[in-house]
Amino acid sequence: MNTSKLNASVLIIEPDQDSLTQLASLIEPVGLNVIIAHTGEQALDMIEKSVPSMILLNSQLPGMDGFEICSRLKQHQNAQAVPIWFIKALTESIDYKIILSVGSVGTLTKPFQSDEVLMHIHVHIAQIRQPETLVQENEQLKQQNEQLKLQIKGLQPTTNTLSTAEAKFCYQAKTQPCDGAAPLLIGQSKPILELLTLIGCVSDSDLSILIEGECGTGKERVAQAIHNGSAYATGPFVAVNCSAIPSELAESTFFGAMRGAFTGAVRDCKGYFELAEGGTLFLDEIGEMPWFLQAKLLRALEERKIWPVGGAQPKPINIRIIAATNANLLEMIDAGTFRYDLYSRLADDIITTPKLRAHKEDMALLVEHFLNQLATHTGRTKKDLSQPAFTALENYDFPGNVRELKSIIRRAWFHCKGKTIQPEHLRLNQQTFTPKTQQTPPATPLNSKSQQSPHQTLTHVLESVQAEYSVMPDEQKILALIQKLGYINNALCRQLLEVSRHQATYLLKKMTADSVLVCEGIGRATSYRLP
Repeated sequence: MNTSKLNASVLIIEPDQDSLTQLASLIEPVGLNVIIAHTGEQALDMIEKSVPSMILLNSQLPGMDGFEICSRLKQHQNAQAVPIWFIKALTESIDYKIILSVGSVGTLTKPFQSDEVLMHIHVHIAQIRQPETLVQENEQLKQQNEQLKLQIKGLQPTTNTLSTAEAKFCYQAKTQPCDGAAPLLIGQSKPILELLTLIGCVSDSDLSILIEGECGTGKERVAQAIHNGSAYATGPFVAVNCSAIPSELAESTFFGAMRGAFTGAVRDCKGYFELAEGGTLFLDEIGEMPWFLQAKLLRALEERKIWPVGGAQPKPINIRIIAATNANLLEMIDAGTFRYDLYSRLADDIITTPKLRAHKEDMALLVEHFLNQLATHTGRTKKDLSQPAFTALENYDFPGNVRELKSIIRRAWFHCKGKTIQPEHLRLNQQTFTPKTQQTPPATPLNSKSQQSPHQTLTHVLESVQAEYSVMPDEQKILALIQKLGYINNALCRQLLEVSRHQATYLLKKMTADSVLVCEGIGRATSYRLP
């Protein structure tokens, strides 16, 4: 990695001189300037005058601790886009949810390992280089976008200028499909520029990526762009919608099955993991994955091996995992419906896809792209969009985001029998609807041995156990609920027994100490299961 010509710096906030010396000896040889602050207060003063490319922050600082400093840095406009890594001792345990909540992207462990430090620098080096190039391209695209708006207003024939702009704006070769098809991501707004910069940072790393965002914002396209720019680009890109797989078939669908493993298994069958070998497995709607399968997925990711159903030996895997969700996984963790350890494994880095409402200045480019696509697919003369129709689109909220815009343009194309699309051809949905960002799906964590319907809610399960075991001891009720769900946590225990948090904690810990239960996880993500 040649960084000798970079005008970039790393701010190290560390009171220990030995740690400062060791970090500086690792960072300075690769061409980065080192700036030192011994306290958080000094760092806050420095950030007023200059903006570093990265920040390394000790979690244990005199005065304000590292978490408070990190939160304040992220509130400052100069440091909002700067990646912050916590420095922690080998024996120090930090809750990953706290790290994420204050804006940090990860941790570095003392004593420092040169490979680990340089890997993080390599991951973020593209974020240092890319903005300068994007600024120049952005200016060109702004001019092209203004020309396009004038064409729409005057109903002038469009030119090939946009196709050139789209080709440039596919993040060079990295986000462009390998077969030379249309660009995966179209736009020149600040949110899209920031998204492309993040894609460039994570593509050539080995980080597991979690993509968050509303439905229709292009999460799969972002995953495809990351794949195209990664070391796995020569392998397959396999996209799986976790919500579309029946729970009884989930294990064999993901991990494969051997001949004779179950009725109807007349031959060996590969699962999605094997089909994605050497490439990327994209797990869309990961929040919908059944509870029992979450544990098996975690094991596969940790061991880099899978166990096909009915198989006697594990199979090694070499794939990259990218997950996506429109659900709030942290809320699901609190509710006991998603595993915290799996979340930590999937979310090495998090990318949020922007809502169309947040970058409407890209709408002209998107509309023109969809109209060109329709002209090609139908073999007809390309239609134009009238200024009143374009204004109607600008005033619409797009709860379905870019996917809805594409559907609206497609519908208008076929409703319009002339050459110019008018507002009445758009047939916009007039019903007021504002989607909740990252809605949490119904909580139904059922294990493979559960006798409950996949659609049965936790409330129904709790009520059935309370009714069936109403005169039984509390311990028996807890065991009955675990038999049905596969696990229990403090929140479920309180609801089941109608007791306080302290009473539930005492009873669950007592049953664990008596080896009746096994405890998993920490903090709010703690759950209990049978041995």
